[in-house]
Amino acid sequence: QVRLVESGGGLVQAGGSLRLSCVVSGSIFSIDAMGWYRQAPGKQRELVATITTDSSTNYADSVKGRFTTSRDNAKNTVYLQMNSLKPEDTAVYYCNAKIPPARWSSVRIDYWGQGTQVTVSS
Repeated sequence: QVRLVESGGGLVQAGGSLRLSCVVSGSIFSIDAMGWYRQAPGKQRELVATITTDSSTNYADSVKGRFTTSRDNAKNTVYLQMNSLKPEDTAVYYCNAKIPPARWSSVRIDYWGQGTQVTVSS
């Protein structure tokens, strides 16, 4: 059973910062790409940032220069540092991990965390 648990969300004023963490646990051989997505009320879930096993990153245009994602492979953890937060960043943030079901499998299964609320007040 694979489990992703996010933490670090909360209420912050515009211009402030938050750091999200996501720990992956369970029966896993390795973790491929990891990422962060968010969903605001009434909107579809959207990609925020992704990071590969060698720490290559990709960001949504709306967060470039403000958000930074990183990972600690030894701890099976991915982070999202969010600076200069804006009210439009308010959403539930979800962690994603692509994990093979077996040691030598080329298949990747998407796993999701339960989400953590980020609220930015103006």
